[in-house]
Amino acid sequence: MTAYANVLLRLLLQRAGEDCNRIFLSSWKTVEWNSLTLDGERHRASFTIGGPDPLRFAALWLAGLSEAEFAMTRGFVADIEVIGKPTLREDGMAEVEIAALTLDD
Repeated sequence: MTAYANVLLRLLLQRAGEDCNRIFLSSWKTVEWNSLTLDGERHRASFTIGGPDPLRFAALWLAGLSEAEFAMTRGFVADIEVIGKPTLREDGMAEVEIAALTLDD
């Protein structure tokens, strides 16, 4: 994982507070992103959520995500969103996918 990916993952888990141990990273993909004036990274992450009522927990964890401010020491989160709706798997765990764009400042 890149430095931006590591920081973003930590900040996402912090949003869950003490219950962050219910969230498991399933996959994370990062690709470089560039425009004429900006450089950064595009991230796509999948998470599995366990514990009681995982869909409700996912909704609480992700509420307001697209408007959230993320304090990064270097760079910033320019865009972040939940892809689709969290889904409940047959094993009772929920799946969530998030996409984000981090930019150098």
